[in-house]
Amino acid sequence: MSYQVTARKWRPQRFDDVVGQQAVTRTLGNALRSGRLAQAFVFAGPRGVGKTTTARILARALNCINGPTPEPCGSCEACVEIAEGRDMDVLEIDAATHTQVDNIREVIITGLSIAPVRNRYKVFIIDEVHQLSSHSFNALLKSIEEPPPHVIFMMATTELDKIPETVLSRSQVYEFRTISTKAIAEQLRRIVDAEEIAVGDESLQLIARDAEGSMRDGQSKLDQVVAFTGKTVGSDDVATVLGLVGRDLLLDAVQAVADEDARAAFELSGRAVEMGYDLRAVCRELSRVVRDLLVLTVDPSRIADPEIAGEGERDRLKALVARFSREDLLRAFDLLTRAEFEIRSAAQPRYHLEMALLRWIHLRKLVPIEDLLANVGAIGGVSATSARPPAPPAAAKPAPSVPARAPMARQNGPGVPAPPAQPAPP
Repeated sequence: MSYQVTARKWRPQRFDDVVGQQAVTRTLGNALRSGRLAQAFVFAGPRGVGKTTTARILARALNCINGPTPEPCGSCEACVEIAEGRDMDVLEIDAATHTQVDNIREVIITGLSIAPVRNRYKVFIIDEVHQLSSHSFNALLKSIEEPPPHVIFMMATTELDKIPETVLSRSQVYEFRTISTKAIAEQLRRIVDAEEIAVGDESLQLIARDAEGSMRDGQSKLDQVVAFTGKTVGSDDVATVLGLVGRDLLLDAVQAVADEDARAAFELSGRAVEMGYDLRAVCRELSRVVRDLLVLTVDPSRIADPEIAGEGERDRLKALVARFSREDLLRAFDLLTRAEFEIRSAAQPRYHLEMALLRWIHLRKLVPIEDLLANVGAIGGVSATSARPPAPPAAAKPAPSVPARAPMARQNGPGVPAPPAQPAPP
C-alpha cells in the first residue's frame, strides 16, 4: 500500500476520536439517538480542527447498516466507502471549483429528486461553502429549507461571516474551536507511540505549539520532522526543520535585560541574524516568554504547566520571574508587540530588534510613583500617607458683641454735675 500522510491515516472515524470538539460531537450524538436531525448543518471554525471529518462521521452514522447511530460500525460497505470518499450517495463538493450557479444546478439541484442508490440518505458535503457566489446561495435556499426527506446538507466553512443570514437561519450552525496545545501534544504522543517513533515530550510540545490550534497542522509538521530525522526526533531537530526560535536564545535575551547588559543584548541580536531566524518571529516568541512570566507572577503554580515551560526550563523561569515586576512585563509586552509590527516593513530589521532590547533595559529603570512618594516621605521624616498638605485653619470665631456704652458726659467743671441724658427719639 502506498504511503499515507499522518493527517489522513489518523483521521478520526468516530465522534469520540475527534479531539477538542466535545460540545459538537456530543450534540450530534444525542440528536442521532433521539432522531432530532436537521436537514442542513453548517460546521464553522479555523482550519484543521475537524469540520469535514465530523461531516463524514455524521454521514457514516446516518447510513451505517446499524444506523442511524452515534457509533457507526466502520466495517459495513457504507462506512468503508464513505471513509474512503467513494460512496455514490455521499457527494463531497469543493465550493471553490463549483462557484457559479450553473454548477450548483447541475450538481445539486438536479440530483435532489433522485433517490439514494443504496444508502438511507443522500448527503451533500460542501467544503469552503463561503466561496459560493451570491446567486448560488440564492439557488440553494429553497433546497436547504425544504429538501426531500432523503437529502441532508452539510456545509463547512472557515469564514462564517461570509455566509448569508438566509442560509444560516435555515441550518443548524456548529462552531468548532481551536484545539489546545496540550490536546494536540497528547494526540501526537499517541501517534508516535503507535508508529514506534522516539520523540521526547519537549519536542512534541514545540510541534504542538507551532501548530497554533490546528490538529492537521500539527500532524503535517510531525511528518516533516520525521522525514528529516527518521525514527528518532530531538528538540534541536524540530527547531531546525520548522524554523523555530530556540528557547535558550530567548531566555538569554530576557536574562540580558534583567542584568541590564546592553552588550549581551547586541550579541544575541547578532546571533539571531546569523542563525537565520525571522526577526519578527524572535519578537513574537519573546512576547510569548514575557506573557509566560506574567502568568507566573499571577499564578506561580502554573510553573508545572507544559504550555508554560518544559522540565528543563522551570528553574530558570522561576529565577527570571523574581527579577521583573508586573509593570515591567506589561511594558515589555507592549514594546515587543510594537517592535514586531515595525520590523515587517523595516529595511534593517536587526536595528529595530536591538533598539527594542535597549528600550526594554531602560524601561526597567522607571520607578512607580508610589515608590517615589514613599522615598520622599522617608527622607522628609514623614510617611507617604502622612505627607499631605496641612488642613486649612479653622475660621476665627467672631468676638462676642459688647453693648455700646453711653457716651461720657463732658464735665462742666469741678463739682458741677453732668446734665441728664436725653431720651432717645421714638
